[in-house]
Amino acid sequence: MNKQPQFPPLFEGLALSGAADPFAKAQMQATLGCDAGLVVHNLGADHLRAAIVFAPEVVLSDAMPVLICCAIGFQNALGALAPPEVAVHLEWPGGIRINGARCGRLRVAAAHNEADTMPDWIVVGLELPLIPGNPDMPGATPDETALYEEGCVDIAPDDLLSAWVRHTLVWINRMEAEGLKPLNAEWRGLAQNLGEEIDWTLLGTTETGTFVGTDERFGALVRSEDTTRLLPLTALLEGDH
Repeated sequence: MNKQPQFPPLFEGLALSGAADPFAKAQMQATLGCDAGLVVHNLGADHLRAAIVFAPEVVLSDAMPVLICCAIGFQNALGALAPPEVAVHLEWPGGIRINGARCGRLRVAAAHNEADTMPDWIVVGLELPLIPGNPDMPGATPDETALYEEGCVDIAPDDLLSAWVRHTLVWINRMEAEGLKPLNAEWRGLAQNLGEEIDWTLLGTTETGTFVGTDERFGALVRSEDTTRLLPLTALLEGDH
């Protein structure tokens, strides 16, 4: 039986079970007016799913780097708990790579998708498989893995969730105090496929080209032939607006 995760001050947990989706529940709670810092979580034997509610005080385009704080926070959290040989990298669309293979993702939603307007809330969700979806057929999907397949079987889900929230808070505080420069420096060292050809599916749209980097607000710069186009972080927002 999982212990209850421990969160920093001003963060409050809401536990779900069964098939309940924390990402959807967090959006519902945010719409109803819950306080920022709500952490909705569903810790199962085969998965870790969680979502954090944020209440930005800036316009949406300036608030979206909270997704990068959450991504780096997860990498730092797992890096602190996992054996030293476990490598964790981050895909720009939110995917997580552990030892090179896909292993879960981060998702993001907001009260609206108007870049120049302050949103009432932003929700960032985390989904992480702990064991393979089809353990009877190991190797069937070599580009996909699960946490316990990568030497991390001793990591308790509640400890990882607690660490994710703590490390995310560290990066949010740094972003507010120092701007985006430290976040950019950390991100570049963790980014998957930087300088390489990519084939991303963004909410049903396929993007291909060379991932050459990000702009100052972490929008992805993708070059195709002689054209470089910008994919803002708002392109990752889920939901109907």
